[in-house]
Amino acid sequence: MPTRLNPYLNFRDDAREAMDFYQSVFGGELTRSTFGEFGASQDPDEQDKIMHSQLIGANGLVLMAADTPNSMDYAPGGAISVSLSGDADSDAELRGYWEKLSQGSTPIEPLTVAPWGDAFGMLTDRFGVTWLVNIAGAAD
Repeated sequence: MPTRLNPYLNFRDDAREAMDFYQSVFGGELTRSTFGEFGASQDPDEQDKIMHSQLIGANGLVLMAADTPNSMDYAPGGAISVSLSGDADSDAELRGYWEKLSQGSTPIEPLTVAPWGDAFGMLTDRFGVTWLVNIAGAAD
């Protein structure tokens, strides 16, 4: 198996809700395990929290996430963004993702033609994750 780089998002208490949302955006198969299922926390408040979840899209997209345990520091957002990119052949797919991710989001840059000629947009979704979408060679 080749080496892969997969985004792994951390949440405080809403990894389940976030991953359900991302499944509605990207489709695919979602699996999840709780802290309770693995005996990974003695805190009764954490038994139903997500220890690990993984979304695998039919197109090969992979997104992972977990709830941060109460005993660990948590900084929403952080210094990372998730980027979705493709060429004009992926235009409809990427614009579809953009529209779905936009629900309840805070826009940063609208999806429009950027100075470098591609369609580009940036937003922070309702879970605090910043997304960038770039469509190479796409006309707006």
